[in-house]
Amino acid sequence: MSKIVRYDVNEEYAYSGYVEAGDFIFLTFCVGNVGESVERQVEGALDHMSDRLQQVNLSLDDVVKIDVLLRDVWDIPVMEEVFKRRFKGNYPARKTISTEFAHIGGPNGLKVQIDGVAYNPKKIF
Repeated sequence: MSKIVRYDVNEEYAYSGYVEAGDFIFLTFCVGNVGESVERQVEGALDHMSDRLQQVNLSLDDVVKIDVLLRDVWDIPVMEEVFKRRFKGNYPARKTISTEFAHIGGPNGLKVQIDGVAYNPKKIF
């Protein structure tokens, strides 16, 4: 039986950056390039996700589900163009919602946050 392992624990905001539970990795609050364009923020969030996945020997190819939080739903086409480049047809299931972000940079700061679930097909018990 495997144990649950929490990584990047943030005591100030009370969350784990990613959690390994069995064959799955649950990733939260993937952000990057805050204050830049939506396109650069989507790229940065996926880079952040990719960096975390590399820590457990996985990649974006292993992502099976993504939740995207956008400040402006009219940015969905920009996000989708980045996803086409980064996932190259190997798209995860996705939910995209609009939200106001409470923490970083006000209206011109954080515009994109991506959470996800990755599957580890290589896990050996």
